[in-house]
Amino acid sequence: MAASPAAVRSRPNRAVLLTVTCLGQFMVLLDNTIVGAALPDMQHRLHTQLTGLQWIVDAYVLLVAMLLLTGGVFADRFGRKRVYLAGAVVFTAASVLCSLAPSAGWLIGGRVLQGIGASALSPASLALLAAAYPVPQERMKAIGLWAGFSGIGLVAGPVAGGVLTDAFGWPAIFLVNLPIGVILLLVGLRHLGESRNPSAPAIDIPGTALSVLAVGALTYGLIEGGARGWTSPVILACFAAAAILLAGFVAVEARRSAPMLPLRLFRQRLFTVSNTAMIVVGFALMGSSFFFSQFFVYVQGSSILRAGLQTLPTSVAMVVVSPFAGRLAARYGFRIVVTIGLALAGGGLLALGMVHADTGYGNVWWRLAVVGIGFALTMSPLTGAAIQAVSPQEGGLASGISSTTRQIGAVLGVAVLGAIVRTRQSGGASFETGLNSAFVAAGTVTVAAAVFTALWLARSKPADGSTLPDRSTDPATVTTPNEVSTNSR
Repeated sequence: MAASPAAVRSRPNRAVLLTVTCLGQFMVLLDNTIVGAALPDMQHRLHTQLTGLQWIVDAYVLLVAMLLLTGGVFADRFGRKRVYLAGAVVFTAASVLCSLAPSAGWLIGGRVLQGIGASALSPASLALLAAAYPVPQERMKAIGLWAGFSGIGLVAGPVAGGVLTDAFGWPAIFLVNLPIGVILLLVGLRHLGESRNPSAPAIDIPGTALSVLAVGALTYGLIEGGARGWTSPVILACFAAAAILLAGFVAVEARRSAPMLPLRLFRQRLFTVSNTAMIVVGFALMGSSFFFSQFFVYVQGSSILRAGLQTLPTSVAMVVVSPFAGRLAARYGFRIVVTIGLALAGGGLLALGMVHADTGYGNVWWRLAVVGIGFALTMSPLTGAAIQAVSPQEGGLASGISSTTRQIGAVLGVAVLGAIVRTRQSGGASFETGLNSAFVAAGTVTVAAAVFTALWLARSKPADGSTLPDRSTDPATVTTPNEVSTNSR
């Protein structure tokens, strides 16, 4: 029987939508890893110190972490296409601003704008995909392609960053977003269909503002504490403000009818433990990878291009292993897979804490690969565990919270491990010794998380008793019968 004209027309539309959403997420993920290879060049040309480099990374990650949930609500309420394209515009314009930045301060400002754009673009791309594929089996297949293709950005980042920085200098890593952004806008305006969810909750402005200010104040205290002194009035005031703002956030969220972060979810032990472990994953992975290129350039004397290539084992291992993590968790139980993953990642980081200037690369790359394998085994099962701890209607929210906690951990990882390196240096230790201390600290926290997760998840059972469904990526929010969808070209 011949396919209907509407079905024939929808196939190329959905293919274009899948391509556009994958390309947008690719751009967001690319900027997570491409900056690392350019940090040594930024430090040299912008005449900034380690503190400045931390802010260049954390300014982006912080805004993504704090606005990710809000971006998803914006997309549902005001239109996924509209929010997606708005995020692409902001991200692309911010990338151009970053490339033109004459100082570290201007670059940090551009990274803030990039984070705002990414926090709209990323959840809207997934929401567009979910709305276009209402059949669960088709949706999971599309999301798998979305995650797989966009995940290439993680692998391409170090290589692209090294090549572009070596050839043209650090501004080139941001200009690469310009043609991608233009393609997204031209194709998206013509081919994406608009959809929205009129029953989506209201925007939680107080919760969003308090969360940004609380984590921002804590991050400022951690990053600037080494330079200003941990007992200086400004730093102590930051920590006090962070505590007060966090308490205010909890109080506000507990009283709102539709909070951005429903605190009742944390009454489920499985949900709480999974998100706690996810914070550690973000902390150790992002915090340690912040120093990978700097180790190869400043300690081992590699060129920027070679350093970018030398950091590849971690990201390649993650991309290769991640698709199998959900299947392994479904077969052997997520507690076993997560515990093994955290233990492997922690062991790899502890092993990195023993590398030195004269350690050959043949004795370094496998440590990086072990770190990547370990974290790849943890992220998908932890997200799946968080989703299983809540009702099916809240699966999308649980997935978003899991991503947010990982980003918060990333913000703190760059801040805390950077503070360790800076504190060791201020005490007279070398940069190499400081890096070793940072890697050991990250490894110790990760191994402790493995023990904690194994013990506490042993006392928690998901809905089906012991295992997770076969998920190789974060599931999308399920569309509701109340959604309104209009096809526009």
